[in-house]
Amino acid sequence: MNRVDKDLYPFFIVLFLSIVALVLFWSVLDMVILAASLAVILLPLHHRLLRYTRPALSAVIITFCLMILLAGAAYVTLMILQANTGLLSDQIFGTIHLWLENPTMHPGAFGVSISKDTLNLWLDKGDALFVDYWTTIANNLLLNVFKGFVFFTAFFLLLLKGTAISDRIYQHLPQPVKRYWYQLTPVTIDTLYVIYIVQIAIAVLTFFIAIPVFYLLGYGNILFYSFLAALCEAIPILGSSVAFIIIGAYALALGDLRGVLILFILGYIVVSALPEIFIRPVLVGRRVKIHPLIMFIGIIGGILTMGIAGFVLGPLIIVLLMKSYRIWTDDRKGAKGPTEQDAARETSP
Repeated sequence: MNRVDKDLYPFFIVLFLSIVALVLFWSVLDMVILAASLAVILLPLHHRLLRYTRPALSAVIITFCLMILLAGAAYVTLMILQANTGLLSDQIFGTIHLWLENPTMHPGAFGVSISKDTLNLWLDKGDALFVDYWTTIANNLLLNVFKGFVFFTAFFLLLLKGTAISDRIYQHLPQPVKRYWYQLTPVTIDTLYVIYIVQIAIAVLTFFIAIPVFYLLGYGNILFYSFLAALCEAIPILGSSVAFIIIGAYALALGDLRGVLILFILGYIVVSALPEIFIRPVLVGRRVKIHPLIMFIGIIGGILTMGIAGFVLGPLIIVLLMKSYRIWTDDRKGAKGPTEQDAARETSP
């Protein structure tokens, strides 16, 4: 037992230093975490391409395709927002600003215990995100470029060398840790697959089920409003509730209480909340055999505490924790089994 404990010392030192690095470089490591998760998902494609080309060229092709895909999605999104700048800036945000500036308007009268200054601050953030996005990008240009460089570099290197790094780490792990590594690896891959697949599926679902809601609302621009809800849903740290809150505030500023009720009941509760509370945890939890409530805590808790990286780390940590506990309990049962059987034989006549 003492020998095994001593073998574990280097492992614990590396684990401690890894945690320290996560804390110190968190602002950049979220890109590394996302890149690593995507690299794990796309490794099978990389292995298929290795039949026809060299590893470096395969990694370059996949990285370039991912870059084109993300750039294309960003371009289409910005063009759609650009085409609807007047609707967002003048009509929606402008109406809400005028409503908040009205001295007779008090948020407390609507049951909102938030000051006007705070509401204006949130509105300015929404304006910076959906309307004045070029200024927002320019103000954070260096950081965004650096994060993009870190993301694609990490993705390329992990795709190219990830399997070799994993094998090398596995060879130097103590035997007890190797058993856990071997059993946790397929669970980790399954969890990452289902996280991204469910994220895309719910964003697409949000677009389609939001269409009848905005049709009933009667404000026109049905497809754009549905796209806005789906876009917010596709961004883990936002969620479609942001779109419904903004449009709901617009309806309130217009004095349209019917619209407010439609957006709250059908939009916020049915389209936004139910997928997050029920559909996502059930789909993810069913694949990895974890109760949806526990998975819901992991998903929401990860996003709230770790931002965009928590979108991956939150559910993944929960899954690995539960799986590790099951492995440990199975080991305990296996260790107790023979002892109990031997005792039963000794006491039997």
